[in-house]
Amino acid sequence: MSTMSHPERPAPSAVSAADAASQEEDGLFLTTSALPKVRTANAVDWEALTTQARIAMTKAYVPYSKYPVGAAALLTDGSVISGCNVENASYGLTLCAECTLVGQLQMNGGGKIAAFTCVNREAEYITPCGRCRQLLHEFAAPTLHIRTAAGITSLEKLLPESFGPDDLES
Repeated sequence: MSTMSHPERPAPSAVSAADAASQEEDGLFLTTSALPKVRTANAVDWEALTTQARIAMTKAYVPYSKYPVGAAALLTDGSVISGCNVENASYGLTLCAECTLVGQLQMNGGGKIAAFTCVNREAEYITPCGRCRQLLHEFAAPTLHIRTAAGITSLEKLLPESFGPDDLES
């Protein structure tokens, strides 16, 4: 996995748990009105979305790998959700940040993901694993923009010829 920054965008700065907690207390969490409905990747406030991923990362439960991950997504209605990885002593039961993000999506009434990013402990952009790409596909808007270490891309480029709900309709 590459940790290289996109040449046009600097990598986000690392955030400590204390910094994130203070940002949280200062009301930094985004509200539905904070971001516009997304039509193109240019309409996304990637820095604000990355901040939400960094805050989520500080909530990760990672006693085994010591590798916290935070994820954040902008929904088509303008709301923002986030998630973090949650490890388990039985490694196969570990939840990736994308899994807890999708759980929050459903707990909040559902919706479609228009933009997504995730970061590691160093606040570097990371790319979802194959399993998580498939999970994101299930809840993606027609075009899902993803911010990775290499820059902004689409889910279609990260998961070509994907299988999804439409394939099950007959």
